[in-house]
Amino acid sequence: MSAKKYTDLVKLTTQYARRMNYLSNRIFGEVARTTNDKSMKVVRMFSEEPVDKRDYVVNWYPRHVETHLLMMNLRDYGLFRDEHQDFKEEMKRMRKLRGKAPPKKGEGKRSKK
Repeated sequence: MSAKKYTDLVKLTTQYARRMNYLSNRIFGEVARTTNDKSMKVVRMFSEEPVDKRDYVVNWYPRHVETHLLMMNLRDYGLFRDEHQDFKEEMKRMRKLRGKAPPKKGEGKRSKK
């Protein structure tokens, strides 16, 4: 059946044409019966891709956690210099040298009683 014959068949208002149009819409996932604009808006919303599957929504923010872990691994290998982390470690080391560091497990105030 050619496309022109099919479109002519859809335009007909016979019972057969209406039934075929209804079945065609059911088969191909279109709206089977005509509805108002509010209902069509719901149909359009559900036919769109979900928001959490859209690429621009998922990748909106940079991947901070993964980048941080990568930089920490690079720092451990000596390929990246994190001056703030170096400073914090140096301050912790200096506190330990002055005797200000927290005691080791089992050597606190309560264990001396």
